Amino acid sequence: MLKEFEIEPLLKDKTPHQTKAVVAMSGGVDSSVAAALLHNLGYQVIGVTLQLYGTDGNANARKGACCAGQDIYDAKRVAESVGFPHYILNYEEIFKKEVIEDFASTYMRGETPIPCVRCNQTVKFRDLLQVIKNLGADVLVTGHYVRRLEKNGEVKLCRSIDKSKDQSYFLFATTQEQLKLLRFPLGGFYKSDIRKLAKYFSLQISEKPDSQDICFVSESYSKTIAKLAPQSVQKGKIVDVNGKVLGEHSGIVNFTVGQRKGLGIAHNEPLYVIKINTENNEVIVGPINVLMQKKILIKELNWLEQPKEGMEVTVKLRSSHAGSLATIHSTDEKNKACVILNDDYFGISPGQACVAYKDEQVIGGGWICS
Repeated sequence: MLKEFEIEPLLKDKTPHQTKAVVAMSGGVDSSVAAALLHNLGYQVIGVTLQLYGTDGNANARKGACCAGQDIYDAKRVAESVGFPHYILNYEEIFKKEVIEDFASTYMRGETPIPCVRCNQTVKFRDLLQVIKNLGADVLVTGHYVRRLEKNGEVKLCRSIDKSKDQSYFLFATTQEQLKLLRFPLGGFYKSDIRKLAKYFSLQISEKPDSQDICFVSESYSKTIAKLAPQSVQKGKIVDVNGKVLGEHSGIVNFTVGQRKGLGIAHNEPLYVIKINTENNEVIVGPINVLMQKKILIKELNWLEQPKEGMEVTVKLRSSHAGSLATIHSTDEKNKACVILNDDYFGISPGQACVAYKDEQVIGGGWICS
């Protein structure tokens, strides 16, 4: 059966038996299959699982999350049954600072955060890549559904074959230096293939559901943020785009840009959240046309391939976005760029990522300012 699931060699100048691969194991099906597949192909596999939260009792893992107590146990079980070493690393303090606190502070700036990108950018890649160096390993392997293509010394990050599972949007902040050491063996397969492999390897987690949403959010987003930032539940005003007071809100934590339902005010036309003014603790609402825009300013740029002025690309403005045609332009501000969409787009949210693609290849992107 394994002949149906051929992958590119992890290293071109070493055989599998000569290659030491650290596999980041979340306890889910994907990373477990990646580890088992490489082990069966003869690679020197070392499993590593990060303890990110929960041991202090302040975070209750939600069902369907990853990196929780049960997931660590599952990863350990897989390693033992397949037959490779496995280590658990406590990264709670780093995760709290880099991801959880950033999640709360982003909301308190009136933005909509994507903690999964921050986690990949810092904890999983930046810090784990240092771990593989300490272990004397050659590569870091993950179960992400993306493809890494290398040609003439250049490394490209591309969408997964399985578009329904593609995770390239969440990896836009990956650097060229990191890509040189990263490997994504599942990018050329469909999720159904991975389930088949899990059963073939007799992994106990073959039927385990996929992780959903944000791993450390055990309740609703608003309740989680309220615990992290109590000021987010202070009462304030709901105003229209002209500053007219329309009502009162019970905390900015309950609102996101583009929201229509649950505003708690009556009006003669549908109103949407246009902006969250955290300085004045105000929620600004307006008609749908105010939320339609073509021009986007992005910051903290990460280009895997430097775009030319006016380069035509397809951009994704949220993970579920199918993509919009656009052009990329430079600005006078350092580490910022302007993206001009061909057509108006509804509800562009500061704090989300704008990721640019050239066909299947990830060019790079940045965080939406406005």
